[in-house]
Amino acid sequence: MSTTATLATLSDSNLAADPNWWRQASVYQIYPRSFSDSNGDGLGDIKGITAKVPYLKELGIDAVWLSPFYPSALADGGYDVDDYRNVDPKLGTLEDFAEMSAALHEAGIKLIADIVPNHSSDRHEWFQEALAAPKGSAARERYIFRDGLGKNGELPPSDWDSVFGGPAWERITEPDGTPGQWYMHIFAKEQPDLNWSNREIRDDFLKTLRFWSDRGVDGFRVDVAHALTKDLTEPLLSKVELTEANTGTDGFPDGSHPFWDRDEVHEIYAEWREVFNEYNPPRTAVAEAWVHATRRARYASPQGLGQAFNFDLLQADFDAEEFQEIITRNLAEATATGASSTWVFSNHDVVRHATRYGLPKGGGVHAKGQDGKGWLLAGAPAGELDTELGLRRARAASLLMLALPGSAYLYQGEELGLQEVGDIPDAERQDPSFFRNKGVEIGRDGCRVPLPWAAEGTSFGFGAGEAHLPQPEWFSRYAVDAQDGVEGSTLELYRKALKLRRELQTAEELEWVETGNAQVLHFSRHGGWQSVTNFGAESVELPAGEVLLSSGPLEAGKLPGNTTVWLR
Repeated sequence: MSTTATLATLSDSNLAADPNWWRQASVYQIYPRSFSDSNGDGLGDIKGITAKVPYLKELGIDAVWLSPFYPSALADGGYDVDDYRNVDPKLGTLEDFAEMSAALHEAGIKLIADIVPNHSSDRHEWFQEALAAPKGSAARERYIFRDGLGKNGELPPSDWDSVFGGPAWERITEPDGTPGQWYMHIFAKEQPDLNWSNREIRDDFLKTLRFWSDRGVDGFRVDVAHALTKDLTEPLLSKVELTEANTGTDGFPDGSHPFWDRDEVHEIYAEWREVFNEYNPPRTAVAEAWVHATRRARYASPQGLGQAFNFDLLQADFDAEEFQEIITRNLAEATATGASSTWVFSNHDVVRHATRYGLPKGGGVHAKGQDGKGWLLAGAPAGELDTELGLRRARAASLLMLALPGSAYLYQGEELGLQEVGDIPDAERQDPSFFRNKGVEIGRDGCRVPLPWAAEGTSFGFGAGEAHLPQPEWFSRYAVDAQDGVEGSTLELYRKALKLRRELQTAEELEWVETGNAQVLHFSRHGGWQSVTNFGAESVELPAGEVLLSSGPLEAGKLPGNTTVWLR
């Protein structure tokens, strides 16, 4: 089987000028508050990122995706934005941002900024204006306000739940002190949903896209891209009615949900595409859209955002058959639509894959319930986690992913083989999902613990002071300086893999090679580049060819289980 799309190579010389640079880029996600702290206040910051640009360059990535750095009360880790066109003063200034952008570009690294269009912070000047304005005012029309049900409006407009638990509506107190209307928030109550049927909202975000593009941002990661437009025609459906109407296995396949994945959202992204195309090269974007597989392509179309995250591998068990089906299907979809495939195993919202793969059943998430959250809720019992197996599988999976056509999205710390931090005391947790769903959700703090740069020191080299989330003692074994230059370390594996990927990457196609073993996946790329992964426990015969790189030690003529090798 062969799947072909647009030719896109990634040599240093054409990375800057090629409008298709993003199609097969290696993108490194930075969660700014947990990356590097330059002033010792416990929070990572913009200057900390700038100081680590040499590290990023040596790693060999093509782009940095920066999670939200805007002014925020951190009700949701920065995804509650007070001001879309500024930098949180705790993280730096616009001047610091400009210096970081210049340093990244000088190192040949593109910059992708997170943008959060579904909701603002409740501290945003617009929302504060809405609270002070009367019912029916223009200020309230920027958000989604509704009268409550019941005799005195004491009940929410619908029984919808927010993603973080509790009702999706919050009642306000009117300027005269009386109980008033309710506003919609799909996420935390500090994140009121914006009204995207309002032309003022659309125009202001176009201004925001230009603001950051003019400051060196090469692309945007669009948070909750499938939730902007809403049909709130009365009467609002109930939870039961919504459940009965959902005929899809991973979302509404017909776009009929009142606030998820509605067709009208693509009118917004068509306007965004016009803005992106004003620049040379055009700005790019990738949608975070948890939608039915048949509807993903619309977000990734050339007339829209260009890319959409494919979370299929992230949700899969460490299983050869499942991996092959997912890869084949997604490459075929990309070819049919002209989009570029995306691959990811870890990010700021999920348990790190080095931990998931060390749990029973191989680490699949969501669909199979093996997302690691149950293990964390049970107190992260050490006896249920095989860290050695998890790391072996994570290294093998990552090396396989880096051989695939399309973009590879990496999350900070995975190049160190970091495990999830499972034993954070309740009093030190920060994620609102933990507090709103205590006993049901553990939250995402475990993958957001600040990185260990040094094996020793107050915060393992993260900064001069204590880190904003507690780091465990075992972090010392994973520190950058403990792995730097060490043959066989996970850091050196990523460095070598990313360097080779740049040299070997050609057309967006692969061809499967029959192995006769259900536990082994073997595919070839142009120029004789081959990737072979043994998903089983027993060693298998190593195919003929020059060994370029292996995720683990090889035996004489054998490929051990849970190992990937690149050949030529």
